[in-house]
Amino acid sequence: MSHSPHVAAGRVAGARDPHELTDWIRGFADAGTFSPLRHVRTLPARDGEQIALPDWVEPSLMAALAQRGVTRLWSHQALAAEEIRQCRNTAIATGTASGKSLGYLLPGLTSVIEGTRAPNGRGATMLYVAPTKALAADQAAHIEALQLPGVRCATYDGDTPPDERRWIRDHANVVLTNPDLVHHSLLPGHARWASFLRALRLVVIDESHAYRGVFGSNVALVLRRLRRVLARYRADPVFVFASATAGEPGTHARALAGLPVTEITQDGSPRGAVTFALWEPRPNAGEDGAPRRPAAGTEAARLLAALVAAQIQTLTFARSRAGVEAVASAANRHLQALGSSERVAAYRGGYLPEERRALEAALRTGELRGLAATNALELGIDIQGLDAVVMAGWPGRLSSLWQQAGRAGRGGQASLAVLIGADDPLDAYLMEHPELIFEAPIEATVIHPDNPRLLARHLLAAAHELPVTVADTALFGPGMLPALAGLEAAGAVRRRPTGWFWPHDGRPEGIGSLRTAGEVLAIVEEASGRVVGTIDDASADHHVHPGAVHVHQGRSFVVTDLDRAAATATVVPGDPGWSTIAQSRSEFDLATPDAVQLAAAVTVCRGAVTVRTQVVSFTRRLPGGEVLGRHPLELPERTFTTEGLWWHLPEAVLHASGLSGPRIAGSVHAAEHAAIGMLSLFATCDRWDIGGVSSAAHPATGEPTILIYDGYPGGAGYAARGFEVLPAWLAATRELIAGCPCERGCPRCVVSPKCGNGNEPLDKEGAGIVLGVIGAALAAAT
Repeated sequence: MSHSPHVAAGRVAGARDPHELTDWIRGFADAGTFSPLRHVRTLPARDGEQIALPDWVEPSLMAALAQRGVTRLWSHQALAAEEIRQCRNTAIATGTASGKSLGYLLPGLTSVIEGTRAPNGRGATMLYVAPTKALAADQAAHIEALQLPGVRCATYDGDTPPDERRWIRDHANVVLTNPDLVHHSLLPGHARWASFLRALRLVVIDESHAYRGVFGSNVALVLRRLRRVLARYRADPVFVFASATAGEPGTHARALAGLPVTEITQDGSPRGAVTFALWEPRPNAGEDGAPRRPAAGTEAARLLAALVAAQIQTLTFARSRAGVEAVASAANRHLQALGSSERVAAYRGGYLPEERRALEAALRTGELRGLAATNALELGIDIQGLDAVVMAGWPGRLSSLWQQAGRAGRGGQASLAVLIGADDPLDAYLMEHPELIFEAPIEATVIHPDNPRLLARHLLAAAHELPVTVADTALFGPGMLPALAGLEAAGAVRRRPTGWFWPHDGRPEGIGSLRTAGEVLAIVEEASGRVVGTIDDASADHHVHPGAVHVHQGRSFVVTDLDRAAATATVVPGDPGWSTIAQSRSEFDLATPDAVQLAAAVTVCRGAVTVRTQVVSFTRRLPGGEVLGRHPLELPERTFTTEGLWWHLPEAVLHASGLSGPRIAGSVHAAEHAAIGMLSLFATCDRWDIGGVSSAAHPATGEPTILIYDGYPGGAGYAARGFEVLPAWLAATRELIAGCPCERGCPRCVVSPKCGNGNEPLDKEGAGIVLGVIGAALAAAT
């Protein structure tokens, strides 16, 4: 029985037996001198719990589902449908491919079809919001395939032509979009959407676990603005939040919309057995005879090629855009060496829409048997039928791990999931502690809608949409009035007796992207003017500076110019034979902390931090890692204020523990690196979301100091979470360092891939001493 209105075509291979997949991965691992398998666990199959379709489902919808074999519901679908039908806001958080969409489509489409019989007016409407355009288009295809009478379904995104937009506003009753278009188009132009908004009965926020950090905080503020505009049209729709398995999904949904929400987490769908392997690459002899540990991406490419050659359709996730391109290229070289005619492709953000959709279609039909992707394919696009998923490095959070692993085995078939440990502190720790993967609860999602910088931006937008009143404090929180006072003093808004108004012509400037703290730059080919891809402004200095090597769909380009005024990076095609890595320097100013913990001689603070960073050079490296040279760059310094967590202690305390003065700088630096790598275990972030600095004597404290900060202007809640869990976080960090077999430090413990100082100086032993002293002080204070 299918619980998706769309049935994927053309599976490459028949359903796999779990024993077959387990034997395959063990056999592949044992082919070398040392097996890289650290742990193998079979997650048993689960039976589903079925319930009859409710009587209130509209007959034409019930008939369309019956034609696709859907005559009964899984228990969570039935419960969700009933809650929504009773007009209760609902959060559905069940596993990948558990059929969450049917839980909200039944009441949503039933209301829409019933509304078409109304004698006057538009009838009921439904708004579906997904984090990606691809996911909205995929859901639209499912709805259109039902061919329901009276349902006028349309996607509304950045690719929609102007004439189609007018038709959608005036006639569509099911609109599928993304939060960016709600922010940039629907809300500023709400008067043109008046008939649609007046009739709105259901708002679906799909893949709601994806709304975290800065993106999630922005979306939370967009939803508050949407509620204001809906109140203007006297609409009070039901809000539904669909999420993969997540910690506290109801709490997260309430934080996103500021509404009471019913939580549904008991998954009633069947699940095939999953063979889950933890894989740690073993050192091989390098060209000079010295043992070298393969990178996670290198190992993932080897495994991907072998799986594809064995007719096992496989999706491989890599952490970065460059990593995806490298994995796909290396896998194709392996396949060629194996004599296989199969090929794999890369899939990542920055591709043009037509490129992404062609790849999605090829994966669905089985024409493409292997794909390397970023987490752009982590979300619920319908690519059912995969046999295996390979993850090149810890994806940053348990919710992402299970979402990625769940991309295989859809339809109740057995599947294989492999997590390849990267040279990274957290990856190394998890390889030693599989219980933290298989037995730990899913972490809660962190958002920070009170971020003052973000709040001010959205209040400007809200004032442009409708006057902001004191009553809106219930939506925007206690920070609203101080933020409005600042905007009023700057002349951005004007206060009148009825509220705060936008007093200028045109729209507010500087609202920017919901997904980053800055804008998006186009990567343009110099000769043709063709847009090769895009990159966010915050990443541009590191990845598309002059001289950088940029890879797109396996093709290499060299950046010749970075023009921020024009929001473009200009490239020329060609592979110079090396890669590039940017180096930066950072300086920090600490404000008066807003929270302090005193533990013996250790002082722990949380508060505002001003960060000044500048990319100052880049190195060229050959594929084997040899450095060809370092080249200076003249790029502007970037300054932003964010939230940070820092702790400091007297130098004399470290001396008493056996740490001499000359070793302190390297010790606190190594402890900072390891702590950054381990924070993801306690907060929904990865090391690229956060930054850090250490000093043997920071000017603001006069003592050895370690600072961890959110890598986004205004903060994202990560440092605040670290402040709450500091003892457990630092204890795990110390255990990681003590358990690492290296002598002087390595990427598994204290060496950081993002260090702007080239990982100098580092003192692994001293880091353990520093963390031991701090941990003892914190334990004594509790």
